[in-house]
Amino acid sequence: MALPFKELREAALCLLVECDPGIKAGQTIALAKAWAEGGITLDTVAQLLPSAPIPGRPAHPILLPPKDVARRAMHTPEGRAIAIHALTHIEFNAINLALDAIWRFADMPHDYYADWLKVAAEEALHFSLLAAHLQRLGYAYGDFSAHNSLWEMTEKTVGDVLARMALVPRTMEARGLDASPPMRAKLAQAGDAEAAAILDIILRDEIGHVAVGNRWYAFLCAQRGLEPVSTYRQLSRHYKAPIVRGPFNLAARRAAGFSEADLADLLSAAQS
Repeated sequence: MALPFKELREAALCLLVECDPGIKAGQTIALAKAWAEGGITLDTVAQLLPSAPIPGRPAHPILLPPKDVARRAMHTPEGRAIAIHALTHIEFNAINLALDAIWRFADMPHDYYADWLKVAAEEALHFSLLAAHLQRLGYAYGDFSAHNSLWEMTEKTVGDVLARMALVPRTMEARGLDASPPMRAKLAQAGDAEAAAILDIILRDEIGHVAVGNRWYAFLCAQRGLEPVSTYRQLSRHYKAPIVRGPFNLAARRAAGFSEADLADLLSAAQS
């Protein structure tokens, strides 16, 4: 099917406001393929305006505060489905945040947009894998409640690409590097080898996604003459980012480009 757009940032905005998760995921993957084949242009200076609410999402799942979402008891089939559903929702939001990073922030280098398109396509693949597995378990995306913490931080940082890079990929998404291995172990122990294999793919790719955040955070700090560690601390306080608690997957965080100074600051903040 031919894509209905020719320019990358406009395409990202069109996909961001799309409400159907399957269409959003499928066309995001198709957009990345068209970009790789040279069929999509890039206008880094265009000032774009959304034509519909951001982000486009289906009527379900119902969004609740984190403390009110359904519990994830792994010893029951429904509990495992709830856990898979929570991961599916995270990946749906991750598609949206990557698309938002593309359209919203003008005047960034070409590679910035290429990086975030790659992230968007991989998040779309993750969503599709998890949604299909959820269906094999007898459920569908939207059958359970979900929370919106990842997107809430995306909304807080709409005014500054530096804050976005600091507090979405380097904070909210990096938490997934810590959470993924224990979740994978629980799913494997419960006998869901297929879900465990999907989480292996997600962890591998998420290291690269957090690395994209680190790359562009470092670029913007250098561009603005800012010291990265203290600037991150200031941004975290200003935007009221959650304090991340351990245990930490330090090997994955190092692979994603966190410096030893970053990790020392992380461990210090977690103990305060």
